[in-house]
Amino acid sequence: MEDFPDVDAYLAASEQWPDEITKIRPLLLACGLDEEIKWGKPCYCLDDANIVLLQEFSDHLALMFFKGVLLDDPDGVLHAQGPNTHGPKRMRFTSVADVEALADTITAYVREAIGHEEAGTELPERPDEELAPELVERLAAHDELAEAFYDLTPGRQREYNLHVSGAKQASTRESRIDKITPRILAGKGLRDR
Repeated sequence: MEDFPDVDAYLAASEQWPDEITKIRPLLLACGLDEEIKWGKPCYCLDDANIVLLQEFSDHLALMFFKGVLLDDPDGVLHAQGPNTHGPKRMRFTSVADVEALADTITAYVREAIGHEEAGTELPERPDEELAPELVERLAAHDELAEAFYDLTPGRQREYNLHVSGAKQASTRESRIDKITPRILAGKGLRDR
């Protein structure tokens, strides 16, 4: 990932969506947001709180609202980042014409996001997810494993569950549980070293 000192340098190097970013940028700045580069991308903040991030993909430019789940979306233009994402939502653009057509919507949504930030609105709790049946059975059969699993942070529990439940076949889910059991017993997350 390149290190850009500011958004001007980022735009100068952009080959995918520079025209679209150039159209969106003044809309965000007119809302009173500060801009900086975070995670190698243009990020727009209010008093150091992240409000939106511009993300370039091969087939679209995304304007990602960090707390997008809080926004009203009467125009139906916000999309979840993925099936397991809780708070962020994105608007997608594939042309300057898209940005121009949604300029008022962008401004309205950014102002609403700013209002939520200023009010201190918290994201709603993530809904409880059901554990994979095979994982439930294994935890019920092994007290030490169950204790170690529930001692993990909720994020690590969720990551293990997603890893197990992501397998289509029961035999693969069982195999994944076999492989992660030593990590769980050691109190480690799926990606911990």
